[in-house]
Amino acid sequence: MNAHSARDTDTAAIRTLLEESRTAWNRGDGTAYGRCFTDDATDVTFAGTVYRGGHEIGRAHQALFDGFLKDTELTVEITDVLFHGADTAVVLTRGDAGRRRPKRLGKLATYTVVRESDGRWRIAAVQKTQRKRLMEAVSFRLRPDTRPAQG
Repeated sequence: MNAHSARDTDTAAIRTLLEESRTAWNRGDGTAYGRCFTDDATDVTFAGTVYRGGHEIGRAHQALFDGFLKDTELTVEITDVLFHGADTAVVLTRGDAGRRRPKRLGKLATYTVVRESDGRWRIAAVQKTQRKRLMEAVSFRLRPDTRPAQG
């Protein structure tokens, strides 16, 4: 397999991983959600809570799925996949969670994914952020040089 087709295969596997995590969320299955993460993963929520390890991430999310996040659906759109060597990639996504698909995807997440010794890709870290469009607009208006080159 050439390098280009290997990269395409890895990108497809990473997309499948994030789809598995989304599907587990939508089923309200914390155990399956936690299995998408490495044993030493870090999950920083948009509220600033830090969870460590797939088991804790799954356990905490099950409590959320049984409470605040009951019957919610996660929407995730991958905007970029950047590889850093053969077994690590950074994935930028837009998304949101709610009772139905949101009109605007207001959260951004940066995932660091790794290929583990079993050959499977898993989430090693995720940082979720609530997008502040008004704050961005003011910043870009007052300091145009703060606008990123890409969207």
